[in-house]
Amino acid sequence: LSYRLSYRDLVEIMDERGLKITHSTILRWVFRYSDSLKNKVRPHLRKTLTSWRLDETYIKVKGKWTYLYRAVDREGKTIDFYLNRKRDSKAALSFFKKIIRLNSPQTPHVINVDKNSAYTHAKQKLERENKWPKQCKLRQNKYMNNIIEQDHRTVKWKMNHTMGYHTMWHASTTITGVETMHMLRKRQVPFYNKKNAQSLRDFIHRLFDITRSIFPLYSNRKMAF
Repeated sequence: LSYRLSYRDLVEIMDERGLKITHSTILRWVFRYSDSLKNKVRPHLRKTLTSWRLDETYIKVKGKWTYLYRAVDREGKTIDFYLNRKRDSKAALSFFKKIIRLNSPQTPHVINVDKNSAYTHAKQKLERENKWPKQCKLRQNKYMNNIIEQDHRTVKWKMNHTMGYHTMWHASTTITGVETMHMLRKRQVPFYNKKNAQSLRDFIHRLFDITRSIFPLYSNRKMAF
């Protein structure tokens, strides 16, 4: 979930280290642990700012384009994401309901979106239902969304190296893991001062209560290259 490698690339890397594994096994690991990883990481995330950028990007599922809605704050910290088959007001409404919490300390004061009218229709419906924060302004200006458009690249790099998603569940589960690892790499959890793979690994081991004793292959020897 961290690197721009296909599952078959990982199989070869493991084989070099004497570990026999198939790409389908790695795929099942992703399905099994992506949601758990997200749920365990969420309580540790830093607070986001109240100026948000919201945009959607394209993901192909079974040969058809679907839409990945994403939201970040003005510093680029990921707030949440949502995959949908369509790019319409219903999808925008569902995403707004997912990310906006009334009376929350992190309720946004402004959400920057592009000129897509679906966002305006979704906001108007939430206002009629008294579920839109009164202090929150929806600002439609595509030039304000450069931060999130740049952030799309890092997430899609990983997705472009897959063999394709066969179902929406397959895509959603994998994207959940990729987005969660992207949040960790953006230092959205206060668990380390320097960006390095060891501290990231140790943090995930603590989340899943994994001890180093179960890794005898690497515990007491240096790797030769």
